[in-house]
Amino acid sequence: MLRINDHLTIADWELSEQFIRASGPGGQNVNKVSTAVELRFEAERSPHLPAPVKARLKRLAGRRWTLEGAIVLQVDETRSQARNREIARERMADLIRQALVVPKRRIATKPTLGSQRRRLAAKAVRGTVKSLRGRVEDADD
Repeated sequence: MLRINDHLTIADWELSEQFIRASGPGGQNVNKVSTAVELRFEAERSPHLPAPVKARLKRLAGRRWTLEGAIVLQVDETRSQARNREIARERMADLIRQALVVPKRRIATKPTLGSQRRRLAAKAVRGTVKSLRGRVEDADD
């Protein structure tokens, strides 16, 4: 079970882990031990998540979202398999927590009459300044 918040937990059948060999430093340990973890969450088939949350989760996951509707996280930060597993589960929980937050709707507002007038006055002043930058005429011509 993966606990997201007080109201939501993800069942074990929705999560699958696969341990793979990590790249990077680690000497012989890297070649022998599969310390990296690949955590897969079947988000599309999850009965615990409502449709709007799934849509936000898909947008947040980006490239980590597969064509089958699963999220795949790969962690190989530490040389410990158990620690990598904890990190992957925590990242998955954080991603789902972010998707649970409903974004505030933006309310379109009109500029005030005073701000419109100030803007137009500033444009007029600027236009005057620019028009006075022309070539200077000689008085003796």
